[in-house]
Amino acid sequence: MSGWLGPAEWQAVALSLKVAFWATLLSLPLGVLTALALARGRFPGRQVLNALVHLPLIMPPVVTGYLLLLTFGRRAPVGEWLAETFGLVLAFRWTGAVLAAGIMAFPLMVRAIRLAIEAVDPRLEQAAATLGAPRAWVFLTVTLPLMAPGLIAGAVLAFAKAMGEFGATITFVSNIPGETRTLPSAIYSFLQVPGGDGPALRLVAVSIFVSLLALALSELLAHRAAKRVAGR
Repeated sequence: MSGWLGPAEWQAVALSLKVAFWATLLSLPLGVLTALALARGRFPGRQVLNALVHLPLIMPPVVTGYLLLLTFGRRAPVGEWLAETFGLVLAFRWTGAVLAAGIMAFPLMVRAIRLAIEAVDPRLEQAAATLGAPRAWVFLTVTLPLMAPGLIAGAVLAFAKAMGEFGATITFVSNIPGETRTLPSAIYSFLQVPGGDGPALRLVAVSIFVSLLALALSELLAHRAAKRVAGR
């Protein structure tokens, strides 16, 4: 693929894979906890949490990116604190692209995992609990294996969404070659210059290939997880 793509194109693909990987990996623990709270929790503000989780799907991505800039910009309160305390700069950096992509992909991840948790028979968990197993052990040995197909589906959906995220990312971290120019941003940039149709078309083909590969991998992993749960 490196011979087919030019250096700038390959750089955009590599950065997109990097951003999508970290956005998915870092979002997954919080996604599982949020899905558990929404599926099993009964607490005041549950509907508010549900609305906040799905808000990025409803709002224009540019609005999400602008809110991130107001919150995590270099002169914003949280952004300045992170930079001074931990040396972590998000605005106009690839780390900010991870944050933007993770937030935009989070609702899809949570929804898939939540549906998987709701499909788990609570009687199986209760049976394990009556045998004296702690709640955390019941989750790790009973709930988690049963929800594995949904967990895989949620992770893959989040990865695919993060790979294709554009609006929030370009608003929050701009379109800096080698730093924040992900695959969608590169396609947009190529389409703005004469003779850029060829590189843009090649990147579109890469996007389709990666998306199909991710879907095929998710189907394979989910199928194997389902067979293992069924004991076959």
